[in-house]
Amino acid sequence: MATESSPTPSLARPGKEAPPPTYRRGPAKAAWYWLSSTAIWVTAKLLYRLRYEGARKVPMEGPLVLLGNHTSHFDSPLVGGSLRRQLSYLARDTLFVGPLGWLIRSYDAVPVDRDGSGIAGIKATLKRLKQGGAMLLFPEGTRSDDGEMKAFKPGFVSLVRRAQATIQPIGFDGPFGIWPKGARRPRLFGKVAIHYGDPIPYAEVAGLSDNELVELAHRRVAECVARARELNRI
Repeated sequence: MATESSPTPSLARPGKEAPPPTYRRGPAKAAWYWLSSTAIWVTAKLLYRLRYEGARKVPMEGPLVLLGNHTSHFDSPLVGGSLRRQLSYLARDTLFVGPLGWLIRSYDAVPVDRDGSGIAGIKATLKRLKQGGAMLLFPEGTRSDDGEMKAFKPGFVSLVRRAQATIQPIGFDGPFGIWPKGARRPRLFGKVAIHYGDPIPYAEVAGLSDNELVELAHRRVAECVARARELNRI
């Protein structure tokens, strides 16, 4: 039975800078993640006009916080399917029951309270980041009611600082029209676009105040959303 692995050990030679730690799943979980995310991605490409750009910009190692606008239940699977790097996710703790709970746990998801304030969830997220994990977060706190991006909550700031994580901005356009908040199931067909912006190294935000960091992250994600909308108009 596969177990959660430790960060990849440093293989740096004396006098050379050690590579950052990178979280690795056990072989079984890694294979399941790849198979399921690939199946979702192929299905999405068959059912929707799917365009994405910038995925190769996403760092492949070290602590990474991916921040995006939250438009739909479709957002997380789209990110997971479009990237080579395997991600970890946050999920509301009430979802960790029954068959759905098994599925969520199979992705190494971290349970959090609905408002994201649970201490256990914060500690687990920080631990995953310090192991070199890549965490997908939606700082608006909930899915959009109208497809427009709202203000960011500052909860991600302490995670970025304490893990010294790189920030990866992401913008979505289209998932809201396919699976809006309140809909029981996704609609078939439609346009979906994802844009990955330039990553923001921790060194660029270390000297910012919390408010400045939130404003920077919001602005960079908004730029990604604008570019995703351009892709959908092409």
